[in-house]
Parts: sequence; structure tokens; C-alpha cells
Amino acid sequence: MSRPSWEEYFMSIAEQVSTRSTCLRRKVGCIIVVEKRIVSTGYNGAPSGLPHCEEVGCLRERRGVASGERHELCRGLHAEQNAIVQAALHGTAVRGGTLFCTHQPCVLCTKMLINAGIVRVYYREGYGDALAEEMAREAGLDLRCVPGKGEYP
Repeated sequence: MSRPSWEEYFMSIAEQVSTRSTCLRRKVGCIIVVEKRIVSTGYNGAPSGLPHCEEVGCLRERRGVASGERHELCRGLHAEQNAIVQAALHGTAVRGGTLFCTHQPCVLCTKMLINAGIVRVYYREGYGDALAEEMAREAGLDLRCVPGKGEYP
């Protein structure tokens, strides 16, 4: 058995984090790494202390909202948002860090990652958000899709 690369190792942890998700549509998990040290984790779900979609149902499903549209019509925060918030809550810097995420960040999360100083994003599944990709490119945020195990650059 070969030892996993750092990228494989961190991506496997992001995938494990996604198992905590309470979203009924898509389980997303991520971690933020600075100098090969995990500084924060996040998964998608309702704010702390509030009922989860598992308990009250999916507002987006009830209203027929398509994936990628009307992000504000959701009880949950995205995994990337939760990871940034958790770092801030605990006074942990993420500037210069790398995000490992099960899914490509949407435009809202991309803007937050840019402002938080994240420099690279590894993700498994695409999201098809052209504006997010354009803004990442403009900001020099390095996006790397790694669709299968062991396919890291």
C-alpha cells in the first residue's frame, strides 16, 4: 500500500467532513490547510443551534429552486462559508491557505475565498458556475479539479 500524497490525504479528509452535512440535496465538505496543517473544516448545513433541513425539510425543494440559483433561499451555509466562519470564530488565519473541497465553489464562496486570502482550491466535482471561474481567474485563485483518486497535478 502506497502512502497518499498530501493532496490525496487532505481531499480524503474533506470527503469525510462531508459526511456531517445535513443538506438533503448535496453533501459538501471542505478543509482549509495552511503549511500542511488543517486550520479549519466546514460542511453545508443550517447555522448552529437551528433546525437542520433533515428535520424541517428543504425549502429549495418545496419552492422548486434549481441548483445554482437563488442561494439566499436556503437554510444552510455552504461548506466553504462554514470553514471561513469557523476559522474567524477561533481567531485562525487562513491567508495563503489551500481549500480542499468535495465540490467546486459557487460564485458567493469564490468571492469569500478570494477575500479570505485563499490561494488554491482543489475540488472533486464541478459546479458549472462561469462567473465563479472568471472571478477566480481574475484574482489569481488557482482552481484545480481532481475528479478521481490519485489524479492530482
